[in-house]
Amino acid sequence: MARTFFPEAYRMVPASRPHPEGTQYKVSVGMEDWGGPYQPVIKVQMVYKGFVKGRKSPSYPLEADDYWQVYKAVRELMKECNWPVPGEEPKRGMLAPANAEGAGEGG
Repeated sequence: MARTFFPEAYRMVPASRPHPEGTQYKVSVGMEDWGGPYQPVIKVQMVYKGFVKGRKSPSYPLEADDYWQVYKAVRELMKECNWPVPGEEPKRGMLAPANAEGAGEGG
């Protein structure tokens, strides 16, 4: 199978019970082939016993703060990769989202 996702950075976030012990969320930011120009994306994958389960969607127990920990990891990765972070003022030289108004225009 051809590779379509090219991570720039990732973080492993421990998953809480009732996930099995040792379960993690692999939180990545990178570029993904969508059949045209590559798109900057966030990808969250479940990791069980050290192996990524590509077809297993992440689930966040409501009794735990897993979602919040993944959310924080996403924001940290976006800053680390110099991507614009929603809700924060973009810094000079940050990558503009592909669909940003005026993206690609001169001036």
